This record gives sequence, structure tokens and C-alpha cells, in this order.
Amino acid sequence: MSYPEKLLADDERVVEHLHPHWITLVPATLWFLLICAAAGVGAYFAPDHGTQRTVVLIVITVVAVLLFLWLSAGPWIRWRTTHFVLTTHRVLIRRGVLTHTGRDIALQRINDVAFTQSLWDRMVGAGTLVIESAGEHGQEALKNVPHSDQVQQSLNRLIEEDDLRRSRQAHPGRYGPEGG
Repeated sequence: MSYPEKLLADDERVVEHLHPHWITLVPATLWFLLICAAAGVGAYFAPDHGTQRTVVLIVITVVAVLLFLWLSAGPWIRWRTTHFVLTTHRVLIRRGVLTHTGRDIALQRINDVAFTQSLWDRMVGAGTLVIESAGEHGQEALKNVPHSDQVQQSLNRLIEEDDLRRSRQAHPGRYGPEGG
């Protein structure tokens, strides 16, 4: 799914649209399996008949649904609503469902881009991308970015291309049609 075009400038295009790495969903999936297994065991050992069985099954169902929403569905929804978008002009970061937060970092304001990967991160292809920008907010750490090393290289390339594009706009005759 592409990022909404209404958020982009006329000459801006999306280069990469990422969600956090899929590994962030493993605990939520394991919780789902554990909740289903526990609910099944609870239903199996519930009283055989009568009102007691109905009450126990209702309690098991309510507890299972609440745990599912909190431990499984919540992380899936947070994953789905977290966006890391690299465009030709900026980095857009969007998070949240009920409380929606966003940050846009113009490429020309980025001072440094770094990534860190633990051994586990390297094994699964994830990492933390740290974007340092000029301004009051300073650093933005994007955790569990898929292929953070490659995203760092892409972002550095985009910064160089943006600098060249801005130089061409400021001095149109200097760079010629090829740009260099």
C-alpha cells in the first residue's frame, strides 16, 4: 500500500514505506497461541453441565478476549499503524491509532544517520536507525527497522540527491542538464 499522496509535495515521491520489522509481532503471536490454548484447557475442565458451566465459559471467554485485545491485537494494530516513510524530500514518521503522532524531518536538516544492530538484529535483518537533525527535537530513534543498514545507506543517498536538487534550484545555470 502506498503512502497517501495528499501528504506529498508536487515534486515529492515515496522511496521507501516501512513498518517495524515483523519480529516485533512474534510475542503478540505467541500470546495469541497461549491464550487460545489456555481457553481451550479451561473449557475442557469446566463443569460438565448446568449454570456453573455457563458461568465458567462466559468468564473464560471474557478473560480470553480481554487478554487477546491487550497482548495480541494491540501490538498488531500498533505495528500496522507505525509508518517509516522515506521520500525524496523528507522522512515521515507516523505512529498511533487513538493518539496519532507524527514527525517530518526535512532531508536538508538531517545531520547524521546511524544504525545499530545486535547479533539477534543481524540474524533477523532488523536494527535501530538513529536520525540526528538540526532543531529542537534532535534525535529520532526508529526501533526495529527492517534492514536498517540498507535504509541508512538509502537515506544518505537521498540526502545527497536532495542537496544536489536544491543546488540546481538555487543556481540553475551552474549544473547543466545532466546535473553535474
